[in-house]
Amino acid sequence: MKTIIKICAILTIIGALNWGLVGIFNFDLVAFIFGYMTGITRLIYALVGISGLVYLFKAFKS
Repeated sequence: MKTIIKICAILTIIGALNWGLVGIFNFDLVAFIFGYMTGITRLIYALVGISGLVYLFKAFKS
């Protein structure tokens, strides 16, 4: 379980940095690297979203 939490932490940080880039510079790093709305891009966005939910539930559980 600790490994899953660490993976979620990494994905959540990546997502936060990407949203920061979008908000400040209008630059989507994930789309730039993997292409706009390709399968891998959508998978990364989904994993980041799931990671955020895991952290949300973890925050309320603690």
